[in-house]
Amino acid sequence: MGRITEDLVRRNAEHNDCVIFSLEELSLHQQEIERLEHIDRWCRDLKILYLQNNLIGKIENVGKLKKLEYLNLALNNVEKIENLEGCEELTKLDLTVNFIGELSSVKTLRGNVHLRELFLMGNPCADFEGYRPFVVAALPQLQCLDGKEIERSERIQALQNLPAVEQRIREQERAHCLKRAREKQEAQRKLREELENKEKENRPGFEGHWDPGSGATLPPSAESKDHPQAPDIQGGERNHRKPEDGEDDLEFWNKPSLFTPESRLETLRHMEKQRRDQEKLSEKKKKVKPPRTLITEDGRALNVNEPKLDFSLKDDENRHQIILDLAVYRYMDTSLIHVDVQPTYVRVMVKGKAGEVITGGRGTHTSVRSTMDSSREQPDKRSKPTEKLEVDPSKHSFPDVANIVQGARHTPRRVRPAPGVMPSEEDPDFEDNPEVPPLI
Repeated sequence: MGRITEDLVRRNAEHNDCVIFSLEELSLHQQEIERLEHIDRWCRDLKILYLQNNLIGKIENVGKLKKLEYLNLALNNVEKIENLEGCEELTKLDLTVNFIGELSSVKTLRGNVHLRELFLMGNPCADFEGYRPFVVAALPQLQCLDGKEIERSERIQALQNLPAVEQRIREQERAHCLKRAREKQEAQRKLREELENKEKENRPGFEGHWDPGSGATLPPSAESKDHPQAPDIQGGERNHRKPEDGEDDLEFWNKPSLFTPESRLETLRHMEKQRRDQEKLSEKKKKVKPPRTLITEDGRALNVNEPKLDFSLKDDENRHQIILDLAVYRYMDTSLIHVDVQPTYVRVMVKGKAGEVITGGRGTHTSVRSTMDSSREQPDKRSKPTEKLEVDPSKHSFPDVANIVQGARHTPRRVRPAPGVMPSEEDPDFEDNPEVPPLI
């Protein structure tokens, strides 16, 4: 059974930031709603309300929606127009394809003075003789009925013929009420039979025969009258045999039925049953993965790569080592990698999943090395404190900043002049100028 819940209303109020108290338009169509409730308390400012294609059987709990202008209840199970007097601003009412047989109930809309459009096509009352003149005369404020505008001459004529038309409408309403009473009794009888059949089927030790024609479970006596008893070859399975689900579903849809509120509810129950059976079937089809066999009974390790990671296993005979190189996901924290190194195998678990890589070793005397272990050793080395040399305090002195860099000092080379002929004072051209410094 579909119900109007606060979560449902909020999910359909995304255009209003999921705020429902100030909501002006709400659409709840095709939600399998069977009862109209809560909206008049949660959404007082509603102006437009869409409730078409549900299973609502009664108009109720909308009288406090003073600002409601448009109400759409098409394709529901409404049988009577009622409880709309409080919708003072109601302008348009759509009741297409319902089960309204009490046409006189339209008189309750006289208080809705702003009502301009009314849709009643597809209802049993729309087939009544004098249907349109009666509605036109009963609702003087109405301007359009079933999408057709009401002319002034049509209204005058309807008011003139109202007494005679109203009498014929009353007679047709009584006939319709008797018909509906028979339909309700038939629907209740079928429902009781279905419940009794289910109780018999669930009763321990019950043996019966499924009759595809009637859709009921017959007792063994009825079975023996129509069919001679065959030898019990298959045991109790023959008595409990029923048609397949596909045949049962096909039989339900091919079975003729009247279009009534009860038949719509029966269709809903059948669809819900089919949905539940499908869910149960899908759950059964889900294959439960058997537990991984990592180590056989005789203690032999198996190669398993459940996470489907690329890896390589190399045997370094020179260094007497076995190197496992495993490619893990990029940017993954090393805390998500767990490595278990044993003398005969290595187990690596990535991201806490059941995915493990197990590789068998050669023997107990073989040293096993994993790249995961080496990646863990490096942070440990960095975390150790750095060892420092201690200096004798008695010989402690401040360093000479000027002589921090010590090395062989390079003296600049002087260029000696080449030997030349020195002028002599005896030279007649020699002139001793005291302002000129000596050359050496």
